[in-house]
Amino acid sequence: MGNNSIMDANSNDMDKALASDDFFRARSRAILSQIRHFLDKDKNRLLSLNDVKEILRPKNETYQGMQAIPINLIVGSEGRYRDFNRYFLPNSDFLRSRWERVDIARIRDIILPPIQLYEIGGVYFVRDGNHRVSVAKTQGTEMIDAEVTSLSSKIPITPGMSADDLKRAVIQYEKDIFYEKTGFAELTEDKDLNFSMPGQYDTIYRHILDHKYFLNENSSREIPFGDALKSWYQEIYEPIVRITREEQLCSRFPGRTESDLYVWIVTHWDFLKKKYGEYDLSDAARDFGDRYGRKESNHHPMASFFRKLFGL
Repeated sequence: MGNNSIMDANSNDMDKALASDDFFRARSRAILSQIRHFLDKDKNRLLSLNDVKEILRPKNETYQGMQAIPINLIVGSEGRYRDFNRYFLPNSDFLRSRWERVDIARIRDIILPPIQLYEIGGVYFVRDGNHRVSVAKTQGTEMIDAEVTSLSSKIPITPGMSADDLKRAVIQYEKDIFYEKTGFAELTEDKDLNFSMPGQYDTIYRHILDHKYFLNENSSREIPFGDALKSWYQEIYEPIVRITREEQLCSRFPGRTESDLYVWIVTHWDFLKKKYGEYDLSDAARDFGDRYGRKESNHHPMASFFRKLFGL
């Protein structure tokens, strides 16, 4: 074997050893991160593009071409979000072979094809090139070449946001739009129409329009939207909220709001009226709580302890 062949073999072995050490350090950091976030796993979880699209519901996409993208703005993945943690550290030893091949290419200064990214809300999600992003991040690379496609969104996303953080941002955005569009706070003096899930302000808006239609049927003049809103609030919304308080229903639906319960109780009340005819609103609210809420026995402190212990 010639000297050049021996040198090439030694160089290959050295490159493989360096890549193996790099992967070992990346996995060790991933394990430490998993331990550090044991009680709040969302803080360690890479965002799923499909989950984000489900929350934001972008209406169109635009091809933006080749760009140099800051690595710290890449916050998620389209298909490999379980393989890496929030810091793009590998979650499994099964990723070793491909990860090390990418790292060896970096060590040898081999230029790899640009990665493919989706941009939404000012941050980026990997469409293709997750291992290249992981290697680049672990090596402290600041920028990476990427082919970018943008998805429309009016909700800004910041690095470090969890899916729950994003959901709360969407809800607040929808609330701001609803309050501005309807003048809800000025007409009702209520600033606490709050929901635990996106999309419900549109539901409330439809309820008000339905109530306006009902009022117009019994009126010789067109009822202004503001008058219909106040009538809906006083005659429908407030009585249902009052019943939820009297029945202490919120305690049986942890994490939900009075406005959540209003929407569900109205839906359940309509179902009962279609099934049985006339049906008392208070009875409908109690029936809803009995069918779908936590049972009273579940409020015992020990029951709560065991639910948390076993993740129930």
